[in-house]
Amino acid sequence: MDNRLSVPGTSLSAEPPPGRRRSSRWLRRVLVTALAGGVVAGAVLTLLPGERQPESGRAGGLPAAGPQAQARTEARARAQALTAVTSGVPAALPQLTSLIGQQEERVRARPRDAKAWAVLGSAYVQRGSRTAHAADYPRAEQALRTSLQVRGERNTEALDGMAALALARRDFPAAKRYAEQALKAAPKRWSAYPPLIDAYNGLGDYEAARKSLDKLLGLRTGTAARPAVMARASAVYRDRGWREDAVAQLTDAAAAAQAPAEQAAYLAGLGRLAWERGDLEDALRHFEAALRLDRDQRAAQAGRGRTLAALGRPREAVAAYRAALTGEANPQDVLELGELYESLGQEADADAQYAQLRTRVRRAVAGGVDEDLLIGRFEADHGDPWDAVERLQEEWRRQPGIEVADALGWALHRAGEDQEALTYATIATDKAKGGGVRSAPYAFHLGMIEGELERYGPARRHLQEALRINPHFSPLGAPEARRALAALGDVPEEPLPAEAP
Repeated sequence: MDNRLSVPGTSLSAEPPPGRRRSSRWLRRVLVTALAGGVVAGAVLTLLPGERQPESGRAGGLPAAGPQAQARTEARARAQALTAVTSGVPAALPQLTSLIGQQEERVRARPRDAKAWAVLGSAYVQRGSRTAHAADYPRAEQALRTSLQVRGERNTEALDGMAALALARRDFPAAKRYAEQALKAAPKRWSAYPPLIDAYNGLGDYEAARKSLDKLLGLRTGTAARPAVMARASAVYRDRGWREDAVAQLTDAAAAAQAPAEQAAYLAGLGRLAWERGDLEDALRHFEAALRLDRDQRAAQAGRGRTLAALGRPREAVAAYRAALTGEANPQDVLELGELYESLGQEADADAQYAQLRTRVRRAVAGGVDEDLLIGRFEADHGDPWDAVERLQEEWRRQPGIEVADALGWALHRAGEDQEALTYATIATDKAKGGGVRSAPYAFHLGMIEGELERYGPARRHLQEALRINPHFSPLGAPEARRALAALGDVPEEPLPAEAP
């Protein structure tokens, strides 16, 4: 069966549709033109299409009470969400929805309130990121651009929001540009540094990311900001391969978090770190702790599914993944569930997930998200490897991070170009060239490529490394690594040195 992601603007086929990048740029031009024509008043009228909002983002989870008590509860929720959104930290989805409703009313009443537009745009970004509801991103862009047009280019709140939006869309060059503008406008504001660090990482500029972290750590930040700063330090330490430091920073961040949703996000991050090192019980403990604090924590739901599958509990794993896929869903989680079904021999269910993936990707691309990395990974393993190669080569030219290097190397291997594949797989695993992250999938890909090139010693070493880092790294990849390692056999004995005459 041909599983290619042949959705409009996202895949090559017998009659290729227009390229995704062209359609995404066209979408952004339409939004900018609409704003230029109607600027503020027009934006008020067009901001709120009658589209159904994400189920998990509704404010219906607030406790029933009398009108005055409920009003106080909603006001507190909006205040908490406002603090979180303006600080760049996670907020609860019901609080985000309540805040969005408040800010929509505010910009209708005061269409030249630049701060209200910036808060609205940033809240849309965060809700879209948390729910994978990419339709929030055009709304966010419209609100943030309106804020910039009202106040001007030194509008740091809107610039922060634009940087966050670019990151949500995987547009690292744009994220870098907006974050640098925000930093130039206010060099002592800590909130510009986290998106700048993420942008540098996405562009493969790891030295700049490290220097930016050093500057961030040197700033005086308030108590509310410290957990977010520690979480950013943890991410950089992970990319350097400093696991213990990454865990320590994120543990401290979770302990110091100001709200349950923020703490849940950091606990989910600790679960991910435990998963990456193959500690399944620790990973499950952190994912479940995150869900007790915030049932809408999608990363924890998917992480729980991933971990339960590795623990040999497939029914529970499928249920956890399905919870993560309620409503809108992260396409990566859809792909993971499909691969889990495939590993269980449930081909029909796997094909159904891959079909859903096409729909999810189509929606994400319509919201301006760059999904070329995900599509390339899918095509390499389940569709057309040459489609993956062409797509990922373009992605590498645009934003050459180690994720793209790994995916491109693997796609070239799957297309039969192992010598070229080796170059990119080496970049992804070379601490001198990349971030230094210890990744079981990256080591697996390198080992498989080396085996095909008859470099049996390095292949054996890297396959062993992949399984040592995390023996359960993929329901399809880990068994393949074991089979390849068994086929290579034991390390051959070294010949005895010749005796001296």
